[in-house]
Amino acid sequence: MIAAKKLYPDAEIVFPGSQEKKLRDFIEAFRPIEIKRIKDIDLSKVKRLIIVDTKMPDRIGPFAQLLSKRNIKVHIYDHHPFNKGDIRGEVEKIENVGATATIFTEILKQRRLHPTPIEATILALGIYEETGSLLFPSTTERDLLAVAYLLKRGANLNIASSFLKMELTMEEFDILNELIQSSKEMVIKGIRVKVAKASREHYFGDAAHLAHRMMDMEDIDAVFVLLRMEGKILIVARSKVPELDVSKVLKEFGGGGHPTASSATIKEASIELIEERLIDLLNFSVKPGKVAFDIMTRPVISIQSDVSIKEAAAMMTRYGVNVLPVLKGDKYAGLISREIVEKALYHGFAKSKSLDFATTDAITVGPYTPIREIETLMIEQNQRFMPIVENGKIVGAITRTDLLRTLYEEFLRRRRIEETVTREKPAIGRNLSSWLRERFPSSICNILKLSGEIAKELGFNAYLVGGSVRDLLRGEENLDIDIVIEGDGISFARLLGERLNAKVRTHQKFGTAQIITDELKLDIATARTEYYESPAALPKVETSSIKKDLYRRDFTINTLAIKLNPKDFGLLIDFFGGQRDLREKTIRVLHNLSFVEDPTRAFRAIRFAERFGFKISKHIENLIKSAIEMNLFDRLSGHRLYEELLLAFNETEPIKTLKRLSDSGLLKVIHPKLVFNEELESTLKSMQETLSWFDLLFLKEKTDRGILYLMALLSGLKDEDVKVALERLSPPPKMKDMIIKGMHQARNVLRKFPADDPVEINKLLGNLKLEIILFTMALSKDMGKKKAISHYLTELRNVKTILKGDDLKKMGIQPGPIYSKILKRLLEEKLRGKLKSREDEERFVRVML
Repeated sequence: MIAAKKLYPDAEIVFPGSQEKKLRDFIEAFRPIEIKRIKDIDLSKVKRLIIVDTKMPDRIGPFAQLLSKRNIKVHIYDHHPFNKGDIRGEVEKIENVGATATIFTEILKQRRLHPTPIEATILALGIYEETGSLLFPSTTERDLLAVAYLLKRGANLNIASSFLKMELTMEEFDILNELIQSSKEMVIKGIRVKVAKASREHYFGDAAHLAHRMMDMEDIDAVFVLLRMEGKILIVARSKVPELDVSKVLKEFGGGGHPTASSATIKEASIELIEERLIDLLNFSVKPGKVAFDIMTRPVISIQSDVSIKEAAAMMTRYGVNVLPVLKGDKYAGLISREIVEKALYHGFAKSKSLDFATTDAITVGPYTPIREIETLMIEQNQRFMPIVENGKIVGAITRTDLLRTLYEEFLRRRRIEETVTREKPAIGRNLSSWLRERFPSSICNILKLSGEIAKELGFNAYLVGGSVRDLLRGEENLDIDIVIEGDGISFARLLGERLNAKVRTHQKFGTAQIITDELKLDIATARTEYYESPAALPKVETSSIKKDLYRRDFTINTLAIKLNPKDFGLLIDFFGGQRDLREKTIRVLHNLSFVEDPTRAFRAIRFAERFGFKISKHIENLIKSAIEMNLFDRLSGHRLYEELLLAFNETEPIKTLKRLSDSGLLKVIHPKLVFNEELESTLKSMQETLSWFDLLFLKEKTDRGILYLMALLSGLKDEDVKVALERLSPPPKMKDMIIKGMHQARNVLRKFPADDPVEINKLLGNLKLEIILFTMALSKDMGKKKAISHYLTELRNVKTILKGDDLKKMGIQPGPIYSKILKRLLEEKLRGKLKSREDEERFVRVML
């Protein structure tokens, strides 16, 4: 599918069914490409279906319904021969090779669409998996050549070997493949069951091994494997849910065993008839699993959206609840928790409406959602209260207590079931130690290991936190190393500095330190928690745990940490769903008072969204709107706002960022008359073009992009409004003066600009700062003036006379004021292009005298 995406870049990748566990682990570890869910695809809009590695209609899930539509184009890539009932397509690339990945590798090589190293690794994995690491009889010369090409393109065999399973014999693989191809999946009362069959002439022993394999590979609750061999049929069944007792099912066939593992042998029977009878039995054998309706609490205590925070607090105390659903009329609108209510009261918002601080994007489920699905959602989304909503109305709720009680009852039932199946399961804990070694310079990785060892010596825990962890998971390099210590950060920093022979700067008040080596700076901090005495104020800090430290961060994507202690080196810590939001490319806050405590986070949310190409959650949009309505930004320090703007201008495309700030109503926080209109957009585009042009000159001079875009942003305001905006932003006094003076100078230059006289242009621009000249160039709508300014920057400002004062003295000219007059006239003539050489200049001086 990933190779097909390179051939069809506008197509979407979708799995029509479940994935093998190893594949899920691979996708989770490397996230090679965005994969859509079936529910996110509007089948009515699909115009073309690209099918890989199968031609069977029942293997493509809901997409099979598209096959009957006339306007659907079908393209098929497969290495299996055609069989009766297979899908036919407009494009059919069917080749007799060991793996479909080989076909794609050849196409990519032919079209010069060279895969990246991770894509090459994925394709190599596909070939190795389907050819038994090139050992199965189905392997062809073309498969070997494809692997050779992929290795040349950077395929990583270490990664490949870690994800391949080598235990199956070729015969087992053959039978397993037949079982998978023949398998039928059914969902009976919420339980997913597969029935698979295969035939062999001779006796085959370890069918249970294959049943386990299928359970590992497929995301199912139970499997029934039917094997016909030597005139008899063996049925092997496995179940991992109490709703399906496989021993009772196979008892009907004369078999037996335990509820989770059972088998039966039937002599002289048709495998098709046995399969049919088994499926009929299953429809009556599966106990209905519990759904939300079975365990939910009802009726639910709730409040109306216009109820004040103070009243919400009183109601929580009165009824002894920690979460209240918020309603608009009789319709569900959101959730508000005791923690949020208490913080809102602390910050003086007792009279505010509950809806202003409610979580409006909490997940909800229906009354007939299976409990197992609710359990997954509540754990993965860290949601302690699940509203049960039907037709927009709240009909019940499931709390953590309700869920725990249900899970405990299930646990007791399972304990009574004798466990006969013992299998080793691979650990699924996320450890990024290999990523640290591969993606960080060895010197930094060694410092991180040393940090963990020192933390262990001191009895502390050390964690790598911040942007470096976030960007490691995003696949980008970020060597801003921030380490948080559960313990005394300063004593840790001093010992680490001593071992590294590095300079250490400490800040006792905040429990922080900075270690400066020849290669980099490390920021060390003691794990802290913080609280805000008033909205938009600087936080008060207290020592705390890593969890509390991460909770004070701005967004979930910045709450990830990696443990550095030797025992757990590389262990990823994710308390707040940061991995999920990185996968979903979403900016999300940790709590509903985030912008109350620090309104700059609203600007930062947009900066991160534009910088990473992420979306802002609907909930954040609502919180920004509420923050504006509550005038929270009036309390925000201008300097913090100024610094955030400069970061946005330097890290993102300013035009898109400012457009988004305007759409969110945040531009008016700077000045009420700031509007993102066509005139401002034109000026910003001109500034972008000017800076791009200047960058291409490859000069050593550096420009202050942030200040230039700030000037462009304010250029449409009147002088008095510019001063008011700068008062609001509170830039350093020198910078403020430069901006005001520079904007005035730029307009003055454009007003007086000479038509085509290089001498006058040089006089006009010669004493201006580079930023003012570039701003003038961007501000001008006259292409002639732009060209003249560019001529000044590239040539005129570098023109110098060859003759100096000493040369005039040697020519016999007595020193005096005449020297400056002569040199001035020389420069003017040289600017006009009339003097090319030293002789020309000497001749001009003699004539002038």
